Amino acid sequence: MEDSSQKKEHKPVIGISIGDINGIGPEVVIKALNDNRILRHLTPVIYADGRIISFYRKQLNLQNFNYNQTKSIDKIQDRKVNVINLNEQNVEVTPGKGTKEGGDYALLSLRKCLEDLKGGKIQAMVTAPLSKELVQSEEFNFPGHTEFLTQEDGAKDSLMFLVAEELRVGVVTGHIPLKDVSKKLTDKLLRQKLELMIKSLKKDFGIKKPRVAIMGLNPHAGENGLLGDEEEKVIIPVLNDLRNKGNLVFGPFPSDGFFGSNQYRSYDGILAMYHDQGLIPFKNIAFSNGVNFTAGLSFIRTSPDHGTAFNLAGKNEADETSLRSAIYCAADIIKHREEIQ
Repeated sequence: MEDSSQKKEHKPVIGISIGDINGIGPEVVIKALNDNRILRHLTPVIYADGRIISFYRKQLNLQNFNYNQTKSIDKIQDRKVNVINLNEQNVEVTPGKGTKEGGDYALLSLRKCLEDLKGGKIQAMVTAPLSKELVQSEEFNFPGHTEFLTQEDGAKDSLMFLVAEELRVGVVTGHIPLKDVSKKLTDKLLRQKLELMIKSLKKDFGIKKPRVAIMGLNPHAGENGLLGDEEEKVIIPVLNDLRNKGNLVFGPFPSDGFFGSNQYRSYDGILAMYHDQGLIPFKNIAFSNGVNFTAGLSFIRTSPDHGTAFNLAGKNEADETSLRSAIYCAADIIKHREEIQ
């Protein structure tokens, strides 16, 4: 008879950076991990001092939320929520009031989590929301997590990929002003993002032959050049080239009709040309359970599809569904990547 210990399922270790301690990050992390069923599938590790977790546990009236507190990733325990102390005992917690101190702490948590991820101590990271304004410094001069982690990974490019059970949406141009989108939309950039999406759908989501829909930039996808020529000059030539190489790419579609008529249900991935073109329909369809995944990196990073929400912090009103979905999404991607190795 086979030894039962040999059948023991490998459970991934997933790190969670706490985000801004004065936003809703700590609340949604604690609420998501308070469901013990999650511990059957993975081992969570929160990068934050125990007194911060204890503060929010008391505020949320979740005194039964237990965790193992340690200074080292090497001393975490299975079937428990683990907290890696950052030894910043003097940081002040002021729910709902963003501070530079809170921004610095968010960056420290992110750095420690990333260090263990790069060192192979954890298999993925989930980043709770931080304030892009309060975290800015010489060390962090980026529009957000995505750009920071892309540089830290040494990757040439990455894709902001919003995923949910019912749809997956990526964006070609991310955190830039709308007036700059047309200038940024080049043959090279569109090709890079589209190839990243196709590769990610195969590698990270286990879809062998993904069907990808591409949105137009202009109203009515340019109306054959009457409302803009980016479709004719950039988008269509790239699609034709990738289609000739055997990829199932379709479009460009006018985004209003595409989402309004539920055409998105027929595709494995959707590539929008700019931030709001993709995120408005995504959040309308899958706001509570949507996940932000950074595709194209050597490591796995997901996050909830919301911000710090300082206006909700400290009120026990934040919904943890997106954060929980981000944790499970990271675990699923780990599994898919292991299957193709």
